[in-house]
Amino acid sequence: MREILTISLPRGLKETSAQKAKREGFKSLSGYVKHLLAEDSDLLPEKELLADVRAARREYRTGKCVDANSVSLMDIYYGKKN
Repeated sequence: MREILTISLPRGLKETSAQKAKREGFKSLSGYVKHLLAEDSDLLPEKELLADVRAARREYRTGKCVDANSVSLMDIYYGKKN
């Protein structure tokens, strides 16, 4: 069952959003907003992303990193098979 969500936007934002939706190939602004909400649920929270960056920096400083020119080399190093 679908539910309706009504939002209030300044005219300029609504117009630019509708234009962006059209350029991106969406049939409606509603479809574009649904897409953006779905994409948002896939994003890492900022705190988690920063924690991952800090951990990667620590690993790099302690020499726990691999100098690889491609992802496939990383897979070989870590024993993963394609």
